[in-house]
Amino acid sequence: MSMYNVPGAIEMPNAFSKPDGELSFTISNFAGMTRYQFGAQVHPRLYGGFRYTEIQDFDSAGFSTYYDRSFDLRFTAIEESGLVPAVTIGLQDFIGTGIYGAEYVVASKHVGTGIRVSAGAGWGRLAGNSVLTGFGERPALTPDDVAEGGEANFDTLFRGEIGAFGSIEWQVRDNLVLKAEYSSDHYTLESESLGIFDRDSPLNFGATYQTKGGTEISGYYMYGSQLGVSLAFNFNPDRPPTGGSLDGAPFPITPRPSRAAAPEAYSTAWSESEAGRQAVEARLGEVLLLERLEMEGLKIDGTHATLYLRNSGYGAEPQALGRAARLMATVLPPSVEVFTIVPMTAGMALPAFTFRRTDLERYEVAPDGTERMLAAAAAAVTGTPAPMARADEAFGFYPRFQWLLEPYMRTSLFDPDNPFRADLGLRLGAGSELAKGLIVSGSVTKKVVGNLDQNSRESDSVLPHVRSDFPLYDSEGDPGIETLQAAYYFRPGQNLYGRMTAGYLEQMFAGVSSEMLWAPYDTPFAFGAELNYVKQRDYDGGFGLQDYDVVTGHGSVYYRYDDYLAEVDVGRYLAGDDGATLKLERVYANGWKVGAFATFTDVSASDYGEGSFDKGITLTIPLGWFSGRSSTAVPQFTMRPLQRDGGARLNVNGRLYGLVEPGRQDRIEDQWGRFWR
Repeated sequence: MSMYNVPGAIEMPNAFSKPDGELSFTISNFAGMTRYQFGAQVHPRLYGGFRYTEIQDFDSAGFSTYYDRSFDLRFTAIEESGLVPAVTIGLQDFIGTGIYGAEYVVASKHVGTGIRVSAGAGWGRLAGNSVLTGFGERPALTPDDVAEGGEANFDTLFRGEIGAFGSIEWQVRDNLVLKAEYSSDHYTLESESLGIFDRDSPLNFGATYQTKGGTEISGYYMYGSQLGVSLAFNFNPDRPPTGGSLDGAPFPITPRPSRAAAPEAYSTAWSESEAGRQAVEARLGEVLLLERLEMEGLKIDGTHATLYLRNSGYGAEPQALGRAARLMATVLPPSVEVFTIVPMTAGMALPAFTFRRTDLERYEVAPDGTERMLAAAAAAVTGTPAPMARADEAFGFYPRFQWLLEPYMRTSLFDPDNPFRADLGLRLGAGSELAKGLIVSGSVTKKVVGNLDQNSRESDSVLPHVRSDFPLYDSEGDPGIETLQAAYYFRPGQNLYGRMTAGYLEQMFAGVSSEMLWAPYDTPFAFGAELNYVKQRDYDGGFGLQDYDVVTGHGSVYYRYDDYLAEVDVGRYLAGDDGATLKLERVYANGWKVGAFATFTDVSASDYGEGSFDKGITLTIPLGWFSGRSSTAVPQFTMRPLQRDGGARLNVNGRLYGLVEPGRQDRIEDQWGRFWR
């Protein structure tokens, strides 16, 4: 990785791609410039990244130390093959202030043993040596021209003069790479205008040491006057650090005796006795708990059992299905041949899976047993399983009470006065499922240590302050009520899911939220609609409300294609602005998700303020990936360059698509390899 966190030599890019799905975090420094960067190879040909740079003595906009945010995108147009080099087209800082704005076309080729050579043409920052005159004009950027940023620089892309750059990299050993490059970046702003450092030469030299775990440690001599260092962490969510699952072995399936050898074992007389059914039900419930699974209900007769299953322990739904099916084959009498398992979430039944016990016994140790079970289950999926008909079929599962005490971290990122602020504290939460689908819950938070209350910036937003007053909530709302709400989840019809939530919904708003989702099991798309009426909460985190209220809502389209999930939300946001949010995620089979979003509304860039429009990067990280032990804990993180009032959406816990997605066909098939584990 280069110091710009893209595949490259030192600062100049090359044309090679990273392994598909790989992520990179890089910290690099030279001449008082420190870059904190994240990037992802979201497709074999497409790479995207975010950069946050701290520049000392860059006296722009009144800051002696300037903090810059920018986004990169690059596309590999031609992959290397035979005599043909790889060719990549890149956009550097195409959304940002333009300080690092550049475009390039670069070609790279492996030559001989362990040698890579690259040559390219660059615009913007990479046109410093100006070997060609390009199309159109590109005004030079001065310190006074550095704006608030955030808008795409489409009007300057591939315009202006064109420079040339090149590099050579030599893989001396498996873990050591030597590099040399000719840079076309003249650092006009930093070197000539501001005198941050002296650029005495276009040549850079260095070496990178690579560890087996994917970490790169680099040292460089740069521009004839500076020393540079870089630390890059590369990893792929498809390759967990534990190398695989550390879960305990599942229960083995106990084969039944043949009907010819023991015909009495297949008698259904036990099912005609209430006591007989209750004994079977009690035993199944007990063994499910041993596997971190819960039985919400059971319908059973002499030949068919329907289990309503709550998955409390496994991030992959097929693993829960497989373990539950094993236990049913162990506990249920031999006469029960057909198992139907209905996954349950928030009291709602997801599409049900039906298995023949004979298939379970036959395919448990078969070489192709996983594929055969998937084919058999897929042919028997039902979108809307029969509901539990009698109250006693729920076995006293409701009401149920749960509580938690856990640490929390709340952050404020990329503030020019202090780029990283955070509070660490404790969250006390409690909830009760009073009946199927009816949940009351709440949580309070208390800071233990942190500096969020030291943010003294006052909002200058011309829009209603639906988010920009967050420093007041942080400083006055400790301790505070985080949420206090009641929610009802239901299935109103075929492939339909519904939610109603009322109360103190999030830190800043209280009110009523309603949602409906149409999500067939076997289609790649789903449609949702949400309507909310909310009032702004007082800053102190108590029960008080302010005068501001708004009706907000969105229509949503979700589309899953291969390893990608696209979401489009169109509607009204908290500040009363109308527009749309576009979101694209790379979805990994083990539960990781890496995505980016952008929101465009009828608020102008000038009215929005710094950043011009809402955008950011999202990470969904299953905790079981680190430990190797299955878990349903899947924290989600959002990195926003800046939080403003335009494009702000209500935060509601338990939105429907997130609850339903684990039981849809694409996710089930992604994770079916864990069925026998």
